[in-house]
Amino acid sequence: MSKILITYSTNSGSTGEVAEEIGKILLQDGHTVAVKAEHDVTSVEEFDSVIIGAPMIFGWHAATRSFVRKNRAALSSKRVAFFACAMRLTKVPGESLPDVNLALDPSLAAEPVKAGSLNLKERFTTLGYYLKPMLQAATEIKPLSIAFFNGKLEMFRLKWWQAAFVMIVVQGVPGDYRDWDYIHRWTKDMSRLL
Repeated sequence: MSKILITYSTNSGSTGEVAEEIGKILLQDGHTVAVKAEHDVTSVEEFDSVIIGAPMIFGWHAATRSFVRKNRAALSSKRVAFFACAMRLTKVPGESLPDVNLALDPSLAAEPVKAGSLNLKERFTTLGYYLKPMLQAATEIKPLSIAFFNGKLEMFRLKWWQAAFVMIVVQGVPGDYRDWDYIHRWTKDMSRLL
């Protein structure tokens, strides 16, 4: 069994709730687990594995990308997995994607409305658009899995300009869309790999 750190961005209550749930399942499976907000993590050295989660707000949350960059040396020698909570994800047929193990919540991932043409909201929510900043934060880290979960949109947690982007471009509707069964299945898969 592994000693696992699950860390998350505090910008989203939804991401913290998902991190806590992942932690409960891994603990039940016999792992030693610590669930901490990014700003409470002083070191990742003592852990065998690290799961890092954040919301998709103009890409994977900026504070999380900074956390990954700051800890890149230590993380590159550990088993790492990423997860993101989003309100929309567009799967573009034939899109060239990095060679990573992807887990896509089927209730989140959707094909473009019009084949061969992306509208504005689809351009900002493609899988490739989301993956690029996650992987570029530290190219030496090779995640075992990157999961995209449907999220929970609470407008009061966003800055005014983020809320405007979500309403106008992404056209997200406030509510809780998380699929806990899917999150549990992904976590069970991770339990065997970590």
